[in-house]
Order: sequence, then structure tokens, then C-alpha cells
Amino acid sequence: MLKTICFDLDDTLLWDKKSIQTAFDQTCESVKGVDSKALEEAVRDAAKRLYQTYPTYEHTQMIGINPFEGLWGTFDDPGEAFQSMKQTIPGYQLDAWREGLLALGIDDKILAETLRDRFISERKKHPFTYEETYEVLDTLREDYTLLLLTNGAPSLQRLKLEITPEIAERFDHIVISGEFGRGKPDPSIFEHALTLADTNKEDAIMIGDNLNTDILGSNRLGIKNIWINHHNQTATDIQPTYEVKHLNDVLSIIKSL
Repeated sequence: MLKTICFDLDDTLLWDKKSIQTAFDQTCESVKGVDSKALEEAVRDAAKRLYQTYPTYEHTQMIGINPFEGLWGTFDDPGEAFQSMKQTIPGYQLDAWREGLLALGIDDKILAETLRDRFISERKKHPFTYEETYEVLDTLREDYTLLLLTNGAPSLQRLKLEITPEIAERFDHIVISGEFGRGKPDPSIFEHALTLADTNKEDAIMIGDNLNTDILGSNRLGIKNIWINHHNQTATDIQPTYEVKHLNDVLSIIKSL
């Protein structure tokens, strides 16, 4: 019997991609006389390339922290790897914007600093959720234990929850990969979540948007899952138990279990 519902956070309940896009739009459009989309693309390319050059890259992959979270996080978290990131990240954030500007022929460190700060501010101001997020959670919370299972740095994930407090208050448990020590799809974080919720794998289901983390990880442990395929992606060899297009489509599936 279904007892516990595990939700991913980013791009499942929070519309993180829209928040990042809005921050890029607001920041790049503030530069007069520049093609804002070309600047955004150049900064995104620089960020992805630079991100992979740091000694902490392997740690970010294990925990599940992407380059664009790196553009606004502080990573002041316990542990040697996070403290190394804390030292590295200000330079990374500045260099991504400097190199993005340079790609457009603009050599201006002061402007890069301004854009770095503007992006951080804009991302914090725009914490989008999906229209149905709260309705779905409220429908389920009366009958099931709700557990939030999210990859990321504790400081950044908790900041996201602080600026959308209506999400956290609806959950019985919150598990963040950076606090646990390993991220999805590692089976151990799913085992930890089940133990925390005092639930067997047969009595749980995982809901998320990412085949490579949410679905693969729950598959490895034999936990049922629902893939929210927002963007009509083609499924790979990672096969979800169920597939839906929108968050509110999970309700009928859960009702049938």
C-alpha cells in the first residue's frame, strides 16, 4: 500500500529553469547596445566550460550541482569540498561574465562585476513554482507522508526553500544530497529517505523530472516512479514506471495505486 511520496524539487515543484532564464534575461538586457541573447549564450558556454576545470567538479557531479547554480550560490557548507567551492566560486562567477563579455569583444571587468551581482540578485527575486505545485501537495499531504528528496548544496537548496516557504511547510521530511553526502541516482540516498520515512520500497513512489537522477536512482532500488516529461523528451534506456506531461497528472496515478 502506498504510504510515502518522494518529490524532487528543481523543475518538479520549483520551476528552476524559468528562474535561471529570467535572471539571465534581466541581467543581459541591462547591457545597452549588446545582443542580450548572444551575451547569455556566451556566458552559459563560459560557465559550463569553466565549471569543469575546478578540482571540486567531481564533488559537484556526485552531489548534483549544476554550473548555473554555481553562478548564484555561496556554498558556505560544512566539509572540505564545499569550503573549497566557497573559495573558488566568487572567481568562477566573475570569470564566467568576463569571458562572456570578451566573446562579444567587451573587455570590462567592472561591468562583469556588475552583471555577476545583478544575476545573483535577479535569481533570488524570481523563485517560480509550477501553477499546480501547491494544489498537488495539498491534495496528497492528508493521506501520505511527503518527503522532499533534492540534489544540491544545503545552503543553496535551503535558500530556495526560504524564498518559497510554502513548499517546505508541506513536507514531513526533507533530504538534501549535500547534507547526506551523495546525490541521486546513488541508491544510498533513496535508502536513507525510506529509512527516514519509515517506509518500505514497495510502499513508496518517486516523482521527478530527471531520468538520470530521479528515475534511474529509484529504479536501482526498485521504487516505483513517475517521470514528469515537461518538454516531450524521448525516453532513453532508463524506463520510468509511469510518464506524465504535467505535475497534476500524478494525482490520477497515485489514486489508482
